[in-house]
Amino acid sequence: MKRRRNLGSPTGRIALIHALAHIELNAIDLGWDIVARFSGEGLPQAFFDDWVGVAVEEAEHFALLEARLAALGAAYGDLPAHDGLWEAAASTAHDLLARLAVVPLVLEARGLDVTPAMMRRLERAGDLESAAILERLYRDEIGHVAVGARWFAEICRARGLDPAPTFRDLVSRHFTGALKPPFNHAAREAAGMPEAFYAAPADGG
Repeated sequence: MKRRRNLGSPTGRIALIHALAHIELNAIDLGWDIVARFSGEGLPQAFFDDWVGVAVEEAEHFALLEARLAALGAAYGDLPAHDGLWEAAASTAHDLLARLAVVPLVLEARGLDVTPAMMRRLERAGDLESAAILERLYRDEIGHVAVGARWFAEICRARGLDPAPTFRDLVSRHFTGALKPPFNHAAREAAGMPEAFYAAPADGG
């Protein structure tokens, strides 16, 4: 899939909004999947309440993007879409900590890194309506990453694990590719994801 789109054209903006709608639709299913798949692990009710809340917000995001596509003369399903989120879901289906590490703390956290630049590009193109939707998504996604970071840390502590090296180990085993800068340190910090999780160790290890 194209990673850089010409947002100065209606076709480019439709492609971007369609790609984001696809991500949000997958995120709805992933929110419910974590509730159902790991329901037998003795987790507190608050864990499930949090992920139901995330799934509900992801559904709101999809509805906003779907409506924006309609306003631009398009619809979800008009364009092809990648299956990276489901590949991540499949590779972590057996391990709750791996799921938390890869989905909210890698893939959703990456959204925090790239969304501000997308908003600025849309604003420069004069598409303030789409930029406003991305602003809403950005604010909510900080909260979603925060849910992932909080439960990752709590489950690590319950299992006697150090969260930061555990995160790096799980990502190295269950995520294809590298964690690439630039990072939105302020947003990640606001989500409770310290730099020690994703920055390269000083010794390079």
